[in-house]
Formats: sequence, C-alpha cells, structure tokens
Amino acid sequence: QVQPVESGGGLVQAGGSLRLSCAASGRTFSSYAMGWFRQAPGAEREFVAAISWSGDSTYYVTSVKGRFTISRDNAKNTVYLQMNSLKPEDTAVYYCAGSATFRRPSSSNSWSFWGQGTQVTVSS
Repeated sequence: QVQPVESGGGLVQAGGSLRLSCAASGRTFSSYAMGWFRQAPGAEREFVAAISWSGDSTYYVTSVKGRFTISRDNAKNTVYLQMNSLKPEDTAVYYCAGSATFRRPSSSNSWSFWGQGTQVTVSS
C-alpha cells in the first residue's frame, strides 16, 4: 500500500508561487498515476491535476492551466505541483491521490488512496 504525505503548503500573496510535494512510501510508486485535488471551505473536493505512471501524460482543470505544473520523480517516489501566479481563489487544502488506473482522473472516485492534505492560503 502506498501512503502519500503532502508538504509545501503555506501562506503566499496573490501572484506568488508555491511548490507542493507528495512523497509516497512503497516500492510500487512508479506503478501509480498520481493526482492533486483541492477543497476550499464549504466546497466540494475539486480536481486540479493528474499525471500518468511515466509522467508523459498530464491533465489539468481549466482554471489552473498555464499556471500550475504537475511532475513526478519516480526515483524519489515524489510527485510535485508547481503553482505560479496564485490567486485568492486557489486557497484550499490540497490533497495528493494515487490510482493504479488513469481513467477519468477528474473524478475523485477514480482514486484509490489519499494523503492528509496541506493548506494553501493566498492573500489578496
């Protein structure tokens, strides 16, 4: 079983950048597609980005395209989310997720395991 742990969240001003990391234990990390979701207070969990096992396929929600970049380093069992040009509406708890399949990545039901989340707050 892969257990992901997120880090890198914090408080940043609008227009700033943060890089989230998700370190996952287990020797089979490279066998899993990985994704990022976020959940703002009072809102449903929202898909942000996903990346295939090898990293050659990525998928983003429209609102973050051109600002966020998902990547992975299988040698380090880590997936990253580089977030640039942050906006107050990006404020949320960000969750890392993993799945053995890469179908319908925008649906939270497609993901098998989740991290505990890291808070990102963007001030205006």
